[in-house]
Amino acid sequence: MRVIAGTLRRRTLEAPAGLKTRPTSDRLRETLFNVLAPRMEGARFLDLYAGSGAVGIEAASRGAANVVLVERADPALKVLRGNLEKLGLRGEVRVEAVSVGAFLRRVRPQSSAMRFDVVFLDPPYEAAEEYATAMGLLGGAAADLLAEGAVVIAEHRRREKLEDGYGMLRRVRTLEQGDAGLSFYEVATSL
Repeated sequence: MRVIAGTLRRRTLEAPAGLKTRPTSDRLRETLFNVLAPRMEGARFLDLYAGSGAVGIEAASRGAANVVLVERADPALKVLRGNLEKLGLRGEVRVEAVSVGAFLRRVRPQSSAMRFDVVFLDPPYEAAEEYATAMGLLGGAAADLLAEGAVVIAEHRRREKLEDGYGMLRRVRTLEQGDAGLSFYEVATSL
């Protein structure tokens, strides 16, 4: 794995051993960030189920001003922190070592500057219930974490279709590549 573009371009990243953590492929990350390019400069980026940190690190490399990585698995946290250390990002990227549900239920922005412009989530494919939990919270009780005009992107198996809506969130776009899909959600202007 490597950082695709930006200030850290071509720097290599480690991934946790085994199959429990499935890093977003370089190709899919490139597609994702090509779509997000107009939003990245100065963005506040939240990476849920961060794994190795590759997506959040890519966001930081491409100009995100504030990146928060949420991951609770010890093997992934060890690799994630190692990647941040190796790239010199220890101060620019914050790691929250808690479950996504706990983070979304507990964190409340103190100001609009603490709301996220982009939220990316990629739970383990075999933990399908995590999609409904995280998306339900983002579209409901944790919606105040979303900045005006925010986008929420969920990576999932191509054949696994997510709901068209979760609370206030509505799907606005789907991209498919290989076995993976990316579903893009925004806050509905009217329900």
